[in-house]
Amino acid sequence: MILSDGLIKELISYRALVIEPLSETQIQPSSVDLTLGSTFLAIDNINVPFLDPKRKETIKYREIHIEKGGQLILQPGFFLLGTTTERLMLPNFLVARVEGRSSLGRMGILIHATAGYVDPGFCGQITLEISNVNNIPVALYPGMRICQVSFELLFENCVIPYGLKGKYQGQEGPEGTRIFLDFLKE
Repeated sequence: MILSDGLIKELISYRALVIEPLSETQIQPSSVDLTLGSTFLAIDNINVPFLDPKRKETIKYREIHIEKGGQLILQPGFFLLGTTTERLMLPNFLVARVEGRSSLGRMGILIHATAGYVDPGFCGQITLEISNVNNIPVALYPGMRICQVSFELLFENCVIPYGLKGKYQGQEGPEGTRIFLDFLKE
């Protein structure tokens, strides 16, 4: 069951669901609009011939910070990691789904490649996988509404919430890949 605005507001009022900072105007009929943070990570591919998920040293990032009132011009075909301004804390009985806003999608901006699912128990800012599939640059502004998050109720609390094993738990700002940790478990 996808939560309605009334249920979202109720869970927030009881602090069962935390979204901070949050304005009442961000709450939509069945989702919450989230805003774009001011820090981004671009993959620095200057010194590596390819990215290797097994080798952490092949995956380097360059941080980009946009000052308040500034803009980021996202070039066609370019990919970077961004973050939401808001920090979320999900209870063990909710999952969240992050989706792009249709207004930006109509300009060719995608906000996630594959990571649109947020597990129960997650706490932190959401890292966005932002790309421009248009053939013209697009301006993005910190603080603008960049995506929306909806919430689905589980039939029962999860047994192992994300906070007990999640490698991105507590992330602040955009977080680069930690896929290399998967190979350490083998």
